[in-house]
Amino acid sequence: MRLVSYLNEGHDQLAFLVNGNLYNADMVHPDLPSSMNMLLNYWEDSFAAAQLVDRAIKDGRFAQHAIPVDAVELLAPVPFPSSCRDGYAFRQHVETARRNRGAQMIPEFDQYPIFYFTNHHSIQGPGAVKCMPDHFEKLDFELEVAIVISKAGRNIKAADADEYIAGLMIMNDMSARRLQMEEMLLNLGPAKGKDFATVTGPCLVTLDELEQYETAAPENHTGKNWQLGMKCFVNGKQVSDGNLADMNWTFAEIIERCSYGVTLYPGDIIGSGTVGTGCFLELNGTGKLQDAGYQEQWLQEGDVVELEVDGLGKLSNTIVREEEDFSILSLKKNI
Repeated sequence: MRLVSYLNEGHDQLAFLVNGNLYNADMVHPDLPSSMNMLLNYWEDSFAAAQLVDRAIKDGRFAQHAIPVDAVELLAPVPFPSSCRDGYAFRQHVETARRNRGAQMIPEFDQYPIFYFTNHHSIQGPGAVKCMPDHFEKLDFELEVAIVISKAGRNIKAADADEYIAGLMIMNDMSARRLQMEEMLLNLGPAKGKDFATVTGPCLVTLDELEQYETAAPENHTGKNWQLGMKCFVNGKQVSDGNLADMNWTFAEIIERCSYGVTLYPGDIIGSGTVGTGCFLELNGTGKLQDAGYQEQWLQEGDVVELEVDGLGKLSNTIVREEEDFSILSLKKNI
């Protein structure tokens, strides 16, 4: 199934996405919830009925309820997540980024997966990404895939963790690199450089829809893995090329780490971390190592950023400058 949330008379509406059309969940089946958050909280009770409805829609039984997806404002698939964590699962990205700044690869990467919390109130879907002046100081995209948790669990073992995944969706972990780099000098973060926007969408794709893409987990690792090509385009020019199958830690293993001594809840989002070549920070560093005259590229006002992942669709955003001209960087104390 491909599930979306869109703005309908001032509230978020859950809908099935089939062949470019939306079908409101509560319209095609009165027992289905009208919102994604409600569906996730009753996932085990509602999933079988939702699958039946999805098949019926694909058979043409609800054609009279079709709404063109281009006629609505899509929201993030999970508009109000209970939390958002972001992992660090691609060795290529970590190793390259460390090399580019003259740091050795650390052995801890291969010992356990890590994550950080980001601002779940700044989750958004396709459309404009509003940025303050300081965000344009090395503004970056990050090409990722995220999972959504479908049932509560605590101390979840990796061998069981895939049962807690509702589905996958594209994620763009927007980053203001100057803010990020400054705060991390104090060995804390990332925080302020990340909390203005995290983009997800355009839809949540359930695991049954992705069976054709399943592949083996890396050797000595546990959990599902998917062969999904990942690309980023900025103003129509491709800048990134990776694959979800290159994750060195599976989502199941990340769930195991996240849930240790902690309860995960339906609607929690967990990102994969950036795929290799999946951000300008990495690309610029590599370019400068190869050519001293390399011109760094960062996102600018008006840029169109498109993340495309096999099986998950295309997530498109336009960078917009907010009217406020306030700069928090100008408040730094020179003591």
